Amino acid sequence: MNVSPNNNSLFTIRNDKGIEVECEVLFTFDSEQTKRSYLVYTDHTTDETGALKTYASIYDPSGVNMNLLPLQMEEEWNTVEAILNKLAEVKEKEEV
Repeated sequence: MNVSPNNNSLFTIRNDKGIEVECEVLFTFDSEQTKRSYLVYTDHTTDETGALKTYASIYDPSGVNMNLLPLQMEEEWNTVEAILNKLAEVKEKEEV
């Protein structure tokens, strides 16, 4: 699995209320197991605990299909969560 950070990569999506929201790509990765590419991003909002909200979608890295698709398997969510946790650990160690 190759995780690629994408600093300053911005894009706009339309939320479920039809409002355009600017998002920032946190990282992308490809899974050999699922043969899919994933995009992890944020809209820079926070949840009730103050944590940054992050989202993950399946995407087409070639850019032919610009639609973001929802993750379909629990395994995909587990992989995204594991990567986020690992990145948080690395950042925490860097701050010490």
